[in-house]
Amino acid sequence: MIGGLGAGETVILIGAFALLFGAKRIPELARSLGLAKGEYQKAVSEVANPSTAEQDMDRGGMTKEAAEEQ
Repeated sequence: MIGGLGAGETVILIGAFALLFGAKRIPELARSLGLAKGEYQKAVSEVANPSTAEQDMDRGGMTKEAAEEQ
């Protein structure tokens, strides 16, 4: 069962995709979807975890060690 769909509905959807896009295009579409998902996850992690340069800028351009000395 995929996302609340039964086996029959899943088979029909796969058949419809094969008819619409052709058997050769389906792996290309899946690969592109996987790459897009990977780039999205990378962008989300970059936003969630600021880089050391961004953290230094938050401290007025000083590294963590230099900020602790003052």
